[in-house]
Amino acid sequence: MASTDFKLGYNPAFDGLRGVAILLVIFSHAHVPLFDGAFLGVDLFFVLSGFLITSLLLKERQANGRVAYARFYWRRFLRLMPALALFLGVYCLVAPWLWPGLDDVLQDAAVSLLYLADYGIAFFDSPGTLLHMWSLSVEEHFYLLWPPVLMLLVRGSRPGQVWRPVALLYLLSWAWRLMWVAQGQQFYEIFFRFDTRASGLLAGSLLAALLQERPALMDWLQERLPHAMWLPLAVPLLMELGWDNQGAMVWGITVVELATMVLLLAMHQRSGLVFEMLRAPALVRLGTLSYGIYLWHYPVVRYLRAELPWPLVVPLALAISAALAALSFHTVERWGLALRDRRPRAGTGSGRRKPNVRTGRPGTLADAMR
Repeated sequence: MASTDFKLGYNPAFDGLRGVAILLVIFSHAHVPLFDGAFLGVDLFFVLSGFLITSLLLKERQANGRVAYARFYWRRFLRLMPALALFLGVYCLVAPWLWPGLDDVLQDAAVSLLYLADYGIAFFDSPGTLLHMWSLSVEEHFYLLWPPVLMLLVRGSRPGQVWRPVALLYLLSWAWRLMWVAQGQQFYEIFFRFDTRASGLLAGSLLAALLQERPALMDWLQERLPHAMWLPLAVPLLMELGWDNQGAMVWGITVVELATMVLLLAMHQRSGLVFEMLRAPALVRLGTLSYGIYLWHYPVVRYLRAELPWPLVVPLALAISAALAALSFHTVERWGLALRDRRPRAGTGSGRRKPNVRTGRPGTLADAMR
């Protein structure tokens, strides 16, 4: 039987985790010593996205008996595209001035806008100066494919057991990545692709299904959560896994995915040390702006690191990227959120509580996806 007490509204610790993830990504791109493996920070985003998206879809299916696909895709578009379009427009105007010899600005922007950067980078080295666009493409492919796939799994599973095929998909995605490693494929050809990086999104999806359905396994896991908290403590050791180290593909990503699942489970209880640490105001604010910071940070870091040492690059890049992200959030993103969350006309609404667009404080499960 599916649980009836599974609730997931706004959780500030989720934004705190986003804040940690964006810091790790900036450390990686700024080439901070001892943080060679900080590129694994993007896997925190993947697991959290899979968790929230799957929670949203399962709750909608439970409440309405179906998922409104068009509404789901429209809401995702309005959340993501305004900020991306603004960023790419500014990039096209500024990049030729920052890098006079650059001749692929429009091509890079087009590939990024179409969410083709993951396979473009893996096989065609495009986009080059927008290397960070690969992870947005990975997530977008998941957003497009997962809703109908998940509903097929729901319909094909016994009540309360959709977690089983989701777990199987996670294991298959993990084995799929290892197969390419075993065949000797280049590190970057494995690292950037949706099909070889889907395991993090599926790991989050698995946790969402477990929390929604509450099988006996979930109770067993929660009872042993204090022992599992040792796993996140192993993540700092992964910072030794530098770029082109296939160990990151074989076991590094897996450790981060499992550790993130443990953290999400701890945060979901809304109490305890992990929850209190990750709901620190500075981390929460950083996490609130993490999407915009992620968009803007890479060109900023790329430019600064050519001129300055990393101790200056990190705070400057963070400050510049956060300022640009805040400007984006309070203009085009606010417009997109207002349009996304516009109240239906009388007689057509569902009565759901609308988030405060002015403050950005969400109030429902859907708004946890901010």
